[in-house]
Amino acid sequence: MGEAEVILGIKITRGEHGISISQSHYIEKMLNKFNLKDCSPVSTHIDPNVKLLPNKGVAVSQLEYSRAIGSLMYAMISTRPDIAFAVGKLSRYTHNPGSNHWRAINRVFRYLKGTMDYGLTYTGFPSALEGYSDASWITNMEDHSSTSGWVFLLGGGAISWASKKQTCITNSTMESEFMALAAAGKEAEWLRNLIYEIPLWPKLISSISIRC
Repeated sequence: MGEAEVILGIKITRGEHGISISQSHYIEKMLNKFNLKDCSPVSTHIDPNVKLLPNKGVAVSQLEYSRAIGSLMYAMISTRPDIAFAVGKLSRYTHNPGSNHWRAINRVFRYLKGTMDYGLTYTGFPSALEGYSDASWITNMEDHSSTSGWVFLLGGGAISWASKKQTCITNSTMESEFMALAAAGKEAEWLRNLIYEIPLWPKLISSISIRC
């Protein structure tokens, strides 16, 4: 059948500098679906000055909000780690979204409009797995929870990333950083075991460095 060009809405581009994957076509369809094809692009996916809180009133288009979150999640887990924090944050309000949550989700769409061609590129170097972890202390004002984030790179591009609410309350920035590092360590172990199962990957696998 020849070399793959599109797989599950993910476009594959081969060049002299390696292989790139992107979802410009999928993002364009998503903007059309939610009537945002003519929206004005913005340079950031979230406004740091806006504090999102649970909606105390009647839900605003709850089913449509859930569909929007689902559409964004597919882009996030496939090729767009840059929107992981925003999508993870907004997904917490799926059961009862308000107008402020809708404004925030529209901002993510506007950011994607301006960065439609962003993607991930893999050059094959370096062949060692490396990770980065971080934490944002007490970002959830209603229950004082923090957020963990990590990304792992292999062959010049990101292969695994996440932004997740921490399950317990931490008392300091340092403690929340250690929580994030512990979660990243579990992911590193899983990725190492996965690489061991790939016959074409060179053995022995070098130690994994995680920068916190």
